[in-house]
Amino acid sequence: MKISCAQLNYHIGNFKGNLEKMLNAIEVAKSEGADIVCFGELATCGYPPRDFLEFDDFIVHCEESIKTLTDAADGIAVVVGSPTRNPVPEGKDLYNSVYFLAQKKVLHVQHKALLPTYDIFDEYRYFEPATVFDVVEYKGKKIALTVCEDIWDVENENPLYTVSPLDEMVKYAPDFIINVSASPFNYSHESARKEVIRKNVLRYNIPMLYINHVGAQTEVIFDGGSIAMSPNGNIYKEFNYFEEAQSTIDLGELIKGESLQEQAMSKIQKIHDAIVLGIKDYFGKLGFSKAILGLSGGIDSAVTAVLATEALGRDNVRVLLMPSQFSSDHSVNDARQLAENLGIQYDIIAIKDIYEQYMLSLKPIFGELPFNVTEENLQARVRGMLNMALSNKFGHIVLNTSNKSEMAVGYGTLYGDLCGGISVIGDVYKTEVFELAEYMNRNKELIPRNTITKPPSAELRPNQKDSDSLPDYEILDTILYQYIEERKGPSEIIASGYDEKLVKRILRLVNINEFKRYQTAPVLRVSPKAFGMGRRMPIVGKYLS
Repeated sequence: MKISCAQLNYHIGNFKGNLEKMLNAIEVAKSEGADIVCFGELATCGYPPRDFLEFDDFIVHCEESIKTLTDAADGIAVVVGSPTRNPVPEGKDLYNSVYFLAQKKVLHVQHKALLPTYDIFDEYRYFEPATVFDVVEYKGKKIALTVCEDIWDVENENPLYTVSPLDEMVKYAPDFIINVSASPFNYSHESARKEVIRKNVLRYNIPMLYINHVGAQTEVIFDGGSIAMSPNGNIYKEFNYFEEAQSTIDLGELIKGESLQEQAMSKIQKIHDAIVLGIKDYFGKLGFSKAILGLSGGIDSAVTAVLATEALGRDNVRVLLMPSQFSSDHSVNDARQLAENLGIQYDIIAIKDIYEQYMLSLKPIFGELPFNVTEENLQARVRGMLNMALSNKFGHIVLNTSNKSEMAVGYGTLYGDLCGGISVIGDVYKTEVFELAEYMNRNKELIPRNTITKPPSAELRPNQKDSDSLPDYEILDTILYQYIEERKGPSEIIASGYDEKLVKRILRLVNINEFKRYQTAPVLRVSPKAFGMGRRMPIVGKYLS
């Protein structure tokens, strides 16, 4: 038996586009002599559809896609994820299901049992969990169909769940497992995913075909990396990351487990490729093509500019250099040099006169009050206004250039440098931004060396440095990581050797600046715990305040 696995980039609610991709993949599978072709979880509508699932018309479109795919299941079987209606009045209205279509008929439907409701997932909001488990027989083989999370409770070890679907299905002696997934990317998830698949195939001594999504849906990025794993735990085939792919697997060869084809990527390479894909799909799926950002001569805007240029092409990226009276000459020169290295359009608008006009207008109210953060924020908002003006006039989308360290502690100005349509590096700590810059310069110097080596500064007052307001980023990022990603409280972090006053100050800054993060752009998610839909914190909570 031959099984074709199609790792596709779906678009939420784009039923026509998603269907066309799958119909094309069916024809490719047929040409390669495949008996079965497999697609991902909720492939008809894209993942995560969120509250679109509450619209009856949305479900009707999913059903119409299944009808078309059923008609196409002629001479080949089709495995595809789609929502289905719950026919009984008790429980949720829908199931998250996987169809097995063959001979122009629906031969089997298996519902998802384990519904993740943590981090970015919220499936109990929409779906009823499965309570019935079976296998489907096709061409003399018994097949266990599972949906994403259903393979993640090996040996009933996950306290979130009370059943292991494959423990139930194995009673019917399946010959192999197909898992249709929509497993989002973070830089550490790949190894966990492989380990879970390996635990399953070793436990049940049968091979698994794991088909994942690829592509970005706003902030959520899917990395692909679909896998065919042999019963001995060897990876027979691992699909490329961050790109569409289709391959036909011979079941007999898969069972032998003699071949090993595995991808190898560093953490920074994965973050880089994920963000490039995230930008590309955010613009492409929304029908945008051109981006603009403020280029300061600092490392954050430099890294953002390189990522945008890789994603959109140099003709579609424009940068605005907006020096103030506090900007150093080398910052302007570094920004200009980067723009020329990338071959992107740049314009220079000095903000000194605009800023002074604001101050003149505010003089009757401010009087002789001393210079403080107000004047610093005013400069940032002038820059934000200029970026937005060009955005409106020329149809460019503003890219936010704030990093995760700054967003965490509120080191940014609402309606100023925090403005933008998408936050490109908002899930990348400052120390990781430096690593990205070095990675980008691996073949030739794109980012000027001075941009990487000079002390970070917002340049909003004379001789300003980030270290005036923040601890060194190596210390700051380690404390932030323990609090945000590892969810450790202050006592645990202090016990690991950090100064008590410093820890409490940093954690307080994180909490009191939640209101800023609520008003900023969606953040491309590359870590296990990103700001946004996966981290839900109260604005008015008093914890550590």
